[in-house]
Order: sequence, then C-alpha cells, then structure tokens
Amino acid sequence: MNMSQKPQETALSRCPGCEEPLEPGDLFCGACGYDLSAVPEPPQDRPTIAIATPAAGKPAPVAGSGPAPEPVEPAPWQAPGSAPGPERSVPPAARADGPGASGDFELAAPAAPGAAADPRTSPDPAPSPAAGTKVCVACRAGRVDNDGYCENCGHAQPRERDHMEQELGSVAAVSDRGLRHHRNEDAFAVSTTALPDGSPAVVAIVCDGVSSASRPDEASAAAAHAANEALLESLPRGTHPQQAMHEAIVAAAESVNRLAQDPGQAQEHDPHRHQNAPACTLVGAIMASGLLVVGWVGDSRVYWVPADRSAAPARLTEDDSWAAQMVAAGLMNEAEAYADERAHAITGWLGADAYELEPHTASFKPDRPGLVVVCTDGLWNYAESAAEMAAAVPEDAYERPLHGAQVLVGHALDGGGHDNVTVALVPFAVPPQGAGSA
Repeated sequence: MNMSQKPQETALSRCPGCEEPLEPGDLFCGACGYDLSAVPEPPQDRPTIAIATPAAGKPAPVAGSGPAPEPVEPAPWQAPGSAPGPERSVPPAARADGPGASGDFELAAPAAPGAAADPRTSPDPAPSPAAGTKVCVACRAGRVDNDGYCENCGHAQPRERDHMEQELGSVAAVSDRGLRHHRNEDAFAVSTTALPDGSPAVVAIVCDGVSSASRPDEASAAAAHAANEALLESLPRGTHPQQAMHEAIVAAAESVNRLAQDPGQAQEHDPHRHQNAPACTLVGAIMASGLLVVGWVGDSRVYWVPADRSAAPARLTEDDSWAAQMVAAGLMNEAEAYADERAHAITGWLGADAYELEPHTASFKPDRPGLVVVCTDGLWNYAESAAEMAAAVPEDAYERPLHGAQVLVGHALDGGGHDNVTVALVPFAVPPQGAGSA
C-alpha cells in the first residue's frame, strides 16, 4: 500500500511529509509546512505519455549491432587510464515526501467540528500581498517569507530547482526532482558558441549530485557552471573540442573541490575535513565541426539515437561503477551486475575526497543525422539499453528537442521517478556532401 493510500491517523506523532516529530495540537509541520489538518485524497495517476516506437515493418534496433558513429583516434594529450578509486556507496533513492510526493500542494479539507480554526478560513484573513511579492502556491493569498514558507497558511513553497527547462537554439534540457527525493540534486548547462572559423558549437553538460555526500545540489550546480564556462572560453579560441572537454572536466572538479574548503574552520583542527565532501558526477557533449565529443566522470550517460530509426542506436559512454567493473572483468553479465545492490556504487566522481580524477573523453564522426541524449541515471534506470532509450525517445524529438526531453522525463516519472531526472537533447546534423566532395 502506498503511503498516500494509508488512512489518516487521528493523532500524528510524526509529520507524514518529512517524518519530523510533532507536538500535540500542531496544525502544520514546522520543518516542511505540511498541513496536518488535511485528509489527503489518493493522488491522481500521472497520465502516461505515449512513447513512440519504431514504425511497423522496420527492424527494431538492437543495442550493440549495426553501424555506430565512427570513432576518431583520441588526441595524444589524453592521459592514460589509471586504477579506479574506492567505491562510493550511493544509497537507493527511496525517500517519500508526503502524499503523492509530486511536489504539488493541495488545500486542506474542511475542518471537523470543534477542530482548531484554519488560518485560511479565519474571519480576519491575511491582507493581499503587495504587487511584486511572491504569492503562496497553495492558498494563493499569503506572502512567502524569506525562508520559503507562506505567512498565511504555513505551506513550504516548491524550490526553483524542482523542475527546470531550457531551450537554446538546437539544444534543450529538462530537469525534475522526481517523485521520491525531497530536492533536485541534478543540474545542467546548455549553451552555443562559435568556433574561430565562424561555425557553430553546441554544448550540453549534465551533473548528478551524489546523495550520500554533503551539499550534493551545490556540487552539481558548481560543476555544470564551471564546465560550461570553460568550454565557452576555450572553444572560440580554437582549442580542439576533445581537449576542451578534458579541460572543462578538470575545471568542474576544481570548482567542486573548493566547496569542501570551509574558511571558518582551520584545516589543522579538522583532519577529516574532506570526509563526505560535496560530490557529483558529470557527463557532457559537444557538437562542433562535424564532430561529436563526449566526456564524463561517473555513471551519467550519453546515447546516440539515429534520426532514421531503422539504424541501430548506441551508448557512447562507460559507467564508472561497480556493476560496470564487474562486467568489464567478466565476473558477471550485465543483468546480474545491475541486479546487485552494489550496482550503482560509483568508482569515479568529482569531489575533494575522490581518489584520483580520471576524465574520460571520446570523439565520434557520425555519418548520418541523429539525436544525442545526455542524461543522469534517473532516466536511464528506466531505459537502460540503447534500444530501450531509442524506443523511449519520441519520433519528432529531432525536430522538437524540448518536447522530446519533456517526454523522456515523463517516461522516468511514469516508471516510478525514484531519482532526480535530467536529460539534454542535442540534434546532430550532418552537412550534405556537395558536388565534387571527397
């Protein structure tokens, strides 16, 4: 039975929203603003978004088969691989935040006779907020204070990062808190710039905060911003996109490392300063000069979905995870490894307590148009193989990347939404070969 379907207890000892202890007579939770006088109804089912699949008569794409984008030899500057660092256990995202855990706010049911008065129905309601003041999303009347709570009804307001969308030219990204986490610890950055020859370059960066670390939301935001800024500075200077991606990952790692430095606490008095330091994963893609360059640290991924769905899709990254190591060593097959409770323990991340930074980069030269899917595991957990991801991508995503990203986030939420979900879509166009071209 779901939490939202359990009958309301007559005397609550803990908040149904955040499990904080309550005092007798409390009308609202002091921690999250949950309305304790409401009798929540079972949440409406989230409408299932139709997922397009390859048209009848076309062979279904099979992961690992068919032509994938042609790899380009790695640039000579790329550092050779080194031994992976220690595992960092990532606990499963199984927290629920009140009925439905959808982030929506419902008005309270009418109070029972003899119950304490609801401030929203009191004879002297709060005056309407002044123009320009943030208004409560629940009662639509109260002013929201600096701590994010309504001064009229007490509801905590949704955070700005709970759901984010951005479309910029030919790239789009969507990030959502999901249905179980109490905050969104993912972040993204999308941008466009020009190379020295005037040709365009498109950038998509996606970061996933490590939930077992401190301040994972700050880590992901800092990494996404730093990587994006580094690329916007280096690509117009003529830096090779693969080298630029490597340098951007290093810059992102340095920005996350700085979060662990507390200026108010002397290092010599805190020998464990870096324990549980802010941490995140990073994955990114650059489309420039007919090349597709990807880079990553951690278990976020990049997929290639050809515009012609009769061609086979491909996964372009390899996870820094326990499961991937088991498969690579031949100790387990993929089904066995990812069914293990240790599957998502990552072996590479950005953070001051990372064993060693080992950025991965790869360069491809696609010979046909396609869609680049850059995402966190909040999405690929529900579409793990390349074929499953291609089936989840709507047919018109190449022409409508923002709509495609919205559909993919909906696919993860319909599947359970156990983690934050972030995806960026980059349509890859192959210039037509002119007459006389080699």
